[in-house]
Amino acid sequence: MSTFGDSAADLETSALVLRAAQAHTALMRGDIDAYLGFIRTSEDFTLMAPFGGTPTRAGDFTSQRWASIGRFFRNGREASLELIQAYRSADMVVLAAIERALVEVGGLAGQNWSLRVTLVFRREQGQWRLAHRHADPLVEGISLEQAAALAAERA
Repeated sequence: MSTFGDSAADLETSALVLRAAQAHTALMRGDIDAYLGFIRTSEDFTLMAPFGGTPTRAGDFTSQRWASIGRFFRNGREASLELIQAYRSADMVVLAAIERALVEVGGLAGQNWSLRVTLVFRREQGQWRLAHRHADPLVEGISLEQAAALAAERA
């Protein structure tokens, strides 16, 4: 994890990194209530999930949908968040990171689950809210041919 200085902005950014890491750990255990205790989303939140497809918007996240997300992950351990870079303005923080865990995902056996993520936090009425999350499973990278094949499937 990157280190920050002692300024108030750096301390706030460090606190957001810690909250994102704690939220990730909670989610990998399937504890959606703890996740939502660490991360509050904005009213215009967007999610670009690691499986692709149409982005999801805040209105799609009912309590039942959140519960379903919590059930999707089980027995997560060794969860970590590796901060690659943090960007900050007065009312926005962007975290580029890699989330890692050993976890059972979607009923599959436990496995290494690593995602490249971008988290965009916006300050709203004095609170940091997650406005956007983008994740993909390409931590190890794929070849040009594999990327072309994925792109061609959508053409």
